Amino acid sequence: MVSKGEIWIANLNPIKKNNEVGKIRPVLIFQNDDLNHSDYPTTIIIPLTTYLIDDAEPLRFRISKRDKMKEDSDLIITQIRAIDNSRFVEKLGELTHKEMSKIKDLFFEVVD
Repeated sequence: MVSKGEIWIANLNPIKKNNEVGKIRPVLIFQNDDLNHSDYPTTIIIPLTTYLIDDAEPLRFRISKRDKMKEDSDLIITQIRAIDNSRFVEKLGELTHKEMSKIKDLFFEVVD
């Protein structure tokens, strides 16, 4: 079972269009835990990439390597999507409440 703020490896293949992020890659669980801990079949995630672009906020947010993460990564806020729960492979780590608050602010900056 996944929880908000965790980073998991997920299989994002197949992708529908060539401008969507695919592959097996880390993702941030962005959905609230009421849904995460229920029988709801999908989870809202934000994918990460190791292709780093400096000073790219609000479109990206840098996550430093931690726990089982091998490299620093950028969270690609504009690629938020829902995936089936069967796509999750392994938990890699967890973000702080401060980081999650910043990501939420960046998300609203992009969509508002």
